[in-house]
Amino acid sequence: MDAEFGRALDAVGPRLRALRRQRETTLADLSNATGISVSTLSRLESGSRKPTLELLLPLAKAHGVTLDELVDAPPTGDPRVHMRPVKRGGLTMLPLTRRAGGIQAYKLVLPAGSGRNEPEPQTHEGYEWLYVLNGRLRMVLGEHDVVLSPGEAAEFDTRVPHWFGAADDQAVEFLSLFGKQGERAHLRARPKQGPDGQ
Repeated sequence: MDAEFGRALDAVGPRLRALRRQRETTLADLSNATGISVSTLSRLESGSRKPTLELLLPLAKAHGVTLDELVDAPPTGDPRVHMRPVKRGGLTMLPLTRRAGGIQAYKLVLPAGSGRNEPEPQTHEGYEWLYVLNGRLRMVLGEHDVVLSPGEAAEFDTRVPHWFGAADDQAVEFLSLFGKQGERAHLRARPKQGPDGQ
């Protein structure tokens, strides 16, 4: 049991580093969000400092994950994904996937009136697919300025400058699949059969 406990603690550092990189957050940004010094965060990630509850609680909150996810606790048999919303600049993000790396799924909610802001397009590595659930989403993508309604989808390389906002005074809810550069969301369909049935 002690060996298993030690292995779980040893894995916390790499998991913290993967979460931070996945969210494209610097150690300085994470330090500002948690109140934990940059040197302590660096030592936690490298494994030279053992994690404590006092350190893990603010880190779990900042990353929007549970303590169980940080320490890779054994599964309880509960298949539900327990979403922890993360709020950034008025945007609410609900992670729908739990694993680090690979394509990540989120539900995003933009509050009513968020479209009144002047667009400030951003770029970063990756590829994104989104689908509007409710409301009307204004999307500025490169030279394009379009409004997506419920049921409409878009996909794009995130190296193209992009910005999202509510198109009117109503809130907007949409799903987002985001992957590293080159990872795209693929829809699979059965291949067409030829005339000979193959």
